[in-house]
Amino acid sequence: MSVEEYRGRLAPSPTGFLHLGHARTFWIAQERARAAGGKLILRIEDLDRARCRKEFVDACLEDLAWFGFTWDDGPIFQSDRLHLYREAFAKLRAGGFLFPCVCSRADVMRALQAPHAGEDEPVYPGTCRHKNFSDEELRGRQVNWRFRVPDDWTVTFQDGRMLQQAFVAGRDFGDFVIWRHDDVPSYQLSVVVDDGAMQITEVVRGEDLLRSTARQILLYDALGFGIPKFYHCPLMLDDNGERLAKRHDSLSLRQLRAQGRTPKSLRAAFRPS
Repeated sequence: MSVEEYRGRLAPSPTGFLHLGHARTFWIAQERARAAGGKLILRIEDLDRARCRKEFVDACLEDLAWFGFTWDDGPIFQSDRLHLYREAFAKLRAGGFLFPCVCSRADVMRALQAPHAGEDEPVYPGTCRHKNFSDEELRGRQVNWRFRVPDDWTVTFQDGRMLQQAFVAGRDFGDFVIWRHDDVPSYQLSVVVDDGAMQITEVVRGEDLLRSTARQILLYDALGFGIPKFYHCPLMLDDNGERLAKRHDSLSLRQLRAQGRTPKSLRAAFRPS
């Protein structure tokens, strides 16, 4: 592969039906890949055992094709790639980047003096960071493995749309979960491993994931992967100013299709990013 070749990805999670916000972000990703003469990979992020269902996978593939998406490789399912995530976990653990944490989410929230409501992962207060648990002490307990972020380290990156970004470890985000107590890799680990293995050159996703990008840059470095470029798209909002979620059935691609809307008319409504 030429070092100049653009490689992007579409990465839906089949925990519900795709909505118009997904379509706009994916469309931007596709447009950027095609403009660069590059390739686009379809990756199905189906690690959430409780919420991912075959009906949503089938609907996702159907809706993407109906809307006009095409891809050069895939679909590739994360559920088939657990061995890669385990290898990465072992490498991080051997390198001293991880520590075991026996705190529940409720424990973390109680320990915070000012809970960070609405965040995907609250800033960890460091409860277990310096504890040396024996194997016996961990046996039978629910253990999350966390990445130990560098103290007061500022992670910076240039975003293709939002320009220079900076996040301070320990303030904007804390030690984050890498491997969950139910024996599933976290989103942060799985996407970094996949983007690294797939040689993704630009990650296109919503601006709600800016903080996750800062976390993931630390993982790219720790795992020895090159860091891709990033392009964070604006979020699509409903009439109340709330960002679209899978609960917005009226704006799901399935429902819009049933109403007689066409992909061309929906794409025409996308504002420039």
